[in-house]
Amino acid sequence: MGSSITVGTSSWADPGFVEEWYPQGLPARERLPWYAQHFDGVEVNSTFYAIPGEATVRRWVEATPDGFTFDVKLHRLLSRHAAAADSLPKPLRDGARTTARGRVCLDDRLQDALLEATREAVAPLADAGRLTSFLLQLTPGFAPKTHRLDELRRIVEALAPHPVAIELRHRGWADERRLEDTLGWYEDAGAVWVAVDAPPGEAITIMPPVDAVTDPRLAYLRAHGRNTEGYTTKKTVAERFAWQYSDDELTEIKVRAEAMAELAAGVRVQFNNNRGGDAPTAATRFRELLGQPVPSS
Repeated sequence: MGSSITVGTSSWADPGFVEEWYPQGLPARERLPWYAQHFDGVEVNSTFYAIPGEATVRRWVEATPDGFTFDVKLHRLLSRHAAAADSLPKPLRDGARTTARGRVCLDDRLQDALLEATREAVAPLADAGRLTSFLLQLTPGFAPKTHRLDELRRIVEALAPHPVAIELRHRGWADERRLEDTLGWYEDAGAVWVAVDAPPGEAITIMPPVDAVTDPRLAYLRAHGRNTEGYTTKKTVAERFAWQYSDDELTEIKVRAEAMAELAAGVRVQFNNNRGGDAPTAATRFRELLGQPVPSS
């Protein structure tokens, strides 16, 4: 299709960005407008931890220019990560069942309520035509031996017509035995496969570089850096995703993104190598390699 490629980063408010990329002393309220001078899209990471108020989302629209678009990461409970009750919207906390360790038990009722709360919260983005997709970043615990992909179909259906990009983080879904069935499910469900640039290695948490377009509306690629030791053994985001991409590595990603652009109406490339200013630096250079205009400041 020869579609456009939108480049951004996985958050505009990462602590490392604040320390190393934004102008010193820039007020928090001015970070998103400044970010939007440099990129045309962004992943919203804060929504993984809590569903924002509608007024907050409206301010995102007001702070960015026409044409700037958002991919909204879904709440961690929807992606089968552990979550405490205080991460839920207040109306949902009292009725939530929890384990002895205080972790919320996800059931159909709570899932539907979270999806409804998400739709209501992002309405300003949707109404303004600024919502490109939802991102469901699954836990590595979502494994083929204990889960079925069809558990996620309700999420895709409930958030339609907006695409849901689903990132798997258990390598078993993409092995030789299952990959065809995995991609077939994505196509049938209308979900967007998330390709990754990940560290080299065979660890179960490292997904292989599978580039697929399962929904012709959108292709999605997340660049996690290539720090194998950090990715597989460290705890903090800065340790796990620390990586400074070289031009050769960015060119490899460019080739992959351009190939997917031939099959999809739009491509999102989001840099998640979040240590300090590594992600915005890589994303800026990637735009240069694509021949996209890059601000001088």
